Amino acid sequence: MEIHNSYYETLYKRPVLALQGYSAKYSLPGTVYAYLGFGGATCSAKDALAEGMLALAVEKGFLSPGQTVVEASSGSFAVALAIACAHSHHPLVLCMPATVPVERQELLAKFGAKIVLSNYVYGRRGVERRAQEAAEQTGGYFLNYFDNDLNAEFHRRVTGPSIVKATDGQLDAIIAGVGSGGTITGVGEYAKAWLPDVKIIAVEPYESQAISGGVIGKHNIPGLGAGFVPENYNPYIVDAVMAVPSGHANTAAREVLHTDAVPASPSCGAVLVAARQLMTEHPEMKRVLCIFAGKTVYE
Repeated sequence: MEIHNSYYETLYKRPVLALQGYSAKYSLPGTVYAYLGFGGATCSAKDALAEGMLALAVEKGFLSPGQTVVEASSGSFAVALAIACAHSHHPLVLCMPATVPVERQELLAKFGAKIVLSNYVYGRRGVERRAQEAAEQTGGYFLNYFDNDLNAEFHRRVTGPSIVKATDGQLDAIIAGVGSGGTITGVGEYAKAWLPDVKIIAVEPYESQAISGGVIGKHNIPGLGAGFVPENYNPYIVDAVMAVPSGHANTAAREVLHTDAVPASPSCGAVLVAARQLMTEHPEMKRVLCIFAGKTVYE
């Protein structure tokens, strides 16, 4: 049995699962595979990403030991980053809109983060501006995971190689949801370098189609559809963008729990729906891998 020196090491070695039950349920012409990227305190891929981005920032000389980290976030990445910063002894400042519920602010403060509220009226970019100011005031490093290429670099180094190795490169397509854009960019760039024929498919909510230039609205697929095209998103390695309704995504997440015992989140359900549609319309696609970036906790 292998003994790890850090819990994060276990998050870097995620399994690939053949979804035999789901593939059979819909009589697909091949097999859908799932890269189970979720894990850690937030039950998502963001736990590994947060620690990985900090490590890369130190490696590249952007972040010094004990230096303050600043981020514009109040979601699951904020939680993941707070835990990673505590583990690596970096003070953390989190900037967020003043409209974030007090309970959420208190939770993040319990993890050791200093909360800075933004009264800017310019959406996320306004919060990012406040974060940049906080970084300048504290001498901190603004991580900025929506725009920072270290996000995609983590996936070039970790997720992409893991997928190619686990599948022996025998894939027709890789499907990933787009949130910050780092996963599909990093995995897509690595996969295209080694598997030039593989198709890279991006998935976004049907109700919020920023990537494909459609209508932007509210949706119910947490982790996807930020409402804008993130700087990390590389459209040149994406072969197609598929839009999945929130209801279909949530249904698929429940289905794969029954067919394959995978506690998938709605974002996983979205990529599953896209995989099913892709394989139905293109039966030559026999081996399609979905990146599962989150799970649902059933208690």
